[in-house]
Amino acid sequence: MIDLPRPNHPLELRTLDNGLRVVLHPDRSLPLVAVNLWYHVGSKNEPAERSGLAHLFEHMLFQGSQHVGTNDHFRYVQQVGGVANGSTSFDRTNYYETLPSHCLELGLWLESDRMGFLLPAMTAEKLETQREVVMNERRQRVDNQPYGRAFERLHELVYGDSHPYGRPIIGYMDHIEAATLEEMETFFRSYYLPNNAVLTLAGDFDVDAAFAAVERYFGGIERGPRVERGRAPLEPIDGERRDVLEDHVELARVYMGYRAPGVVADGWRTADLFAAAWAHGKSSPLYRDLAHDRQLVQDVVAWVLPTEIAATFVVVATARPGVDIERVEAALAEHLDRAATEPLAGVELERARLRFETSYLDRLQTLEHRAETLSRMTTYHDEPERIDSEIDRYRGLTADHLVEFAAGSLRPEQRSLLRVVPRGEAG
Repeated sequence: MIDLPRPNHPLELRTLDNGLRVVLHPDRSLPLVAVNLWYHVGSKNEPAERSGLAHLFEHMLFQGSQHVGTNDHFRYVQQVGGVANGSTSFDRTNYYETLPSHCLELGLWLESDRMGFLLPAMTAEKLETQREVVMNERRQRVDNQPYGRAFERLHELVYGDSHPYGRPIIGYMDHIEAATLEEMETFFRSYYLPNNAVLTLAGDFDVDAAFAAVERYFGGIERGPRVERGRAPLEPIDGERRDVLEDHVELARVYMGYRAPGVVADGWRTADLFAAAWAHGKSSPLYRDLAHDRQLVQDVVAWVLPTEIAATFVVVATARPGVDIERVEAALAEHLDRAATEPLAGVELERARLRFETSYLDRLQTLEHRAETLSRMTTYHDEPERIDSEIDRYRGLTADHLVEFAAGSLRPEQRSLLRVVPRGEAG
């Protein structure tokens, strides 16, 4: 077994009186600083009839706050040569800037102003503008994209209508259309709180001076009500769930989805390593057999989503022209049945583990990814130091662990299966 060097990042975790957790990771190698703010709120926190609210709200946070004009957030950052953006997932929303280190306080001011002073600048006009932007984004990415509805429908099958993971992050069109300014304000007051956030600074700064600046900008923002972490109950799966979608595509594609342990559990890493060893790249056992040897598929891949309550283990295979999709499904099922009883070859496991370590360490070379990882480790585990021990959790996994995962989580009766076929071929 080859072990790459274990990372060792200097860092401190401090907490303001209002509950904001602050991770400080100094790195003086470049005159840059990454500011990364995670709010522990995502689409799973939306009302059932308002899917897309968290993503719409992400757009609204770039439309100015009490002391920052509309579109000025990006303008201020770009004027000093920095970059800024945000993203929304099922479980969290994050906002980030990378700036010259002497502009750290610019990033702190921008983020603190919209945390503490967003509502006075929220208007119905801004909401209507961003509503149209998000609806157009949905048209481009989902409704008018080949295979665009597939992952929405797969999650609906895996989790059902009653669970928030069964609804799309970007939202359904009628839900986006119906969102009101009052609902946006309630969402903000409920979740965009210092005691529901993690602020990470990574880069060229003095720790005590940076924390003092954080206190100046964020310390006056009042703590909000306690955010309850109630977990949405998962309805039991009592048998395979199936559906067929017709789409404007040329090749049929099969999507398989299974529930796996959430990213907060070590079992998620077992699922992640299994997917990598079994189906990552053209040298993987699944690709070699289905694409090269039997020539059933154009491509095949598997991965597990990093979601909190539970995770979705996904397998996607595109049939070759003229190949019946039933043959592809049968071949995938055959491999999964075998994986539940036969350990993967040691070389496959070692290759996947080394690929993970190499990719993980490579991503940590950038301040942005380090800050993102520290925010994630703190939000989910309250342990930013896990950034250095994450590879140990993968190193401890064996082929037997992977068999145990496949046998427990990838059973036929737990499967959700979606076919996407060319229009007119649903049968």
